[in-house]
Amino acid sequence: MFIAPMLLESRPEPFSDDGWIFEPKLDGHRVIMSRQSDETRLWTMQGNECTRQFPELHLPPMDGDFVLDGEVCCTDPETEAIDVELVMERFRLKKKNKIDTYSKQQPVNYIVWDILFHKGRDLRQLPLMKRRSILESVLESNPNISIVPHIDGRGEDLWEYVVANRMEGIVGKRKNSKYVSRQSHDWQQIINYQYADVYLAGYRKDGSGWLIHLEENGRLRPSGMLELGVTAEHRETFMSLSRKLQAREGPSFVYLEPKIRARVKYRNRTRGGMLRKPELVQICAE
Repeated sequence: MFIAPMLLESRPEPFSDDGWIFEPKLDGHRVIMSRQSDETRLWTMQGNECTRQFPELHLPPMDGDFVLDGEVCCTDPETEAIDVELVMERFRLKKKNKIDTYSKQQPVNYIVWDILFHKGRDLRQLPLMKRRSILESVLESNPNISIVPHIDGRGEDLWEYVVANRMEGIVGKRKNSKYVSRQSHDWQQIINYQYADVYLAGYRKDGSGWLIHLEENGRLRPSGMLELGVTAEHRETFMSLSRKLQAREGPSFVYLEPKIRARVKYRNRTRGGMLRKPELVQICAE
C-alpha cells in the first residue's frame, strides 16, 4: 500500500525548541515500505514501485502488516560516508542478476523515521512521539534496516555536529505532529549548503538552465546545470550580459565566453566533480 509522504518545509537557520526533535538529514533516496500478506513492496516518494531494486530489504524485522517511511542509503566503503550516487546506481540497474550481485557486494540500508500503519491500524493521526514509540517497540534493527537517531530539543547542537562532519543537514519535527501527505510546517529541513563562485558558460535554448563552470588549477571545467533560485530579474540580467558573449550555438544550447560570474550554493559534489542541486545566490559581470 503506497501512501504519499509528508513533505518538509525549508528554513535557513537551525533552531532549538523543547517541542521538537531533530534528526540528521540523510543523503539517500526516500522510500515508502509496505508489507501486506507477507509481501514487501517499496515505492519512491512519487509513487513509482522500486521493490525489485532492493532484494536485501524484502525481509524487514517486524511482525504483521505495516507501512513505513524512511530513506534508502548506501555507504561508500572507502570514505564510510553515505553516498546518494550509489543508491542511484542501483535504481538504474535493469538485470536481476546484476541487482542480486550488488545487493550482496554493496548492500543498502533502510533508515526508518516513521510508521504509518501497523497490523491494520492507521497511526497517522497519532502524535509523532507516540508513532515513534510504537516504531521502536515493533521494529528490530538488523544490518539492513534501522531507526534514524534523534536529539530532543537541541537542534543547534546537532547542527554543529552536522557541519563539522560535512553532512547534508538536519530535520526538525514537531513532537505532536500528525502525519499528513503534503508539505507541512511541522517538519522543517535546514540544509548545510556549500558555496562556490562559478562562471556561466551557456544556456539552454528553451531557457530552462544555465551551464556552469568552476575554476580549478587555473582552468575552467564543467560543473553542472544551474536551474534553481533563478528569478525573472536574474534572467533579464543574464540575457543582457550574454548577448555580447555568444561564442557558438548547438542544437540545444547557446555557448558563451565564460565571463559572467555567479555565486551559487549547493548540497555537495558528485564523484565526477559536479555540483549537486546548485542554486543561484548572486549574479554579476566580470
